[in-house]
Amino acid sequence: MKYLVLVSHGGLAEGVQSSLKMFAGDKTDQVIAVGLKEGKSVDDFALDFRQALSGLSVEDTVLVLADIVGGSPLTTACNVLAELDKLNTAVVLGGLNLTMGLTGLVMKDMLEGKELTQAILSEASAALQEFDVTSSDEEDEDDI
Repeated sequence: MKYLVLVSHGGLAEGVQSSLKMFAGDKTDQVIAVGLKEGKSVDDFALDFRQALSGLSVEDTVLVLADIVGGSPLTTACNVLAELDKLNTAVVLGGLNLTMGLTGLVMKDMLEGKELTQAILSEASAALQEFDVTSSDEEDEDDI
């Protein structure tokens, strides 16, 4: 099985996991979320991350979405995945947001490698846009 693994500073990973339940509740048993909590060390995070992955089998693979590329949660997660011999088969992306999580969760079993990466990044990029709100007064002025 392929798991969606969310890692972040603070509670972002758990928040995205909670929001995913609203959209894909039937798949959220395939989501693992671990955050580096305020006041905790990177070593504490590594222990929490190992514990969170303890139920994975040798055949299981992971799609890792992290909040910041190069941040402590991502680099620590990669170190632990390397120790568990799962890093070579993992897809790892930074810039975690809800769109990435939802796309990853839905597409992880249909696409592999670069195709999965492209689908997630494409959807996440498309979701980043200004929401332009105009008042009715502005619309009336445009009609004159």
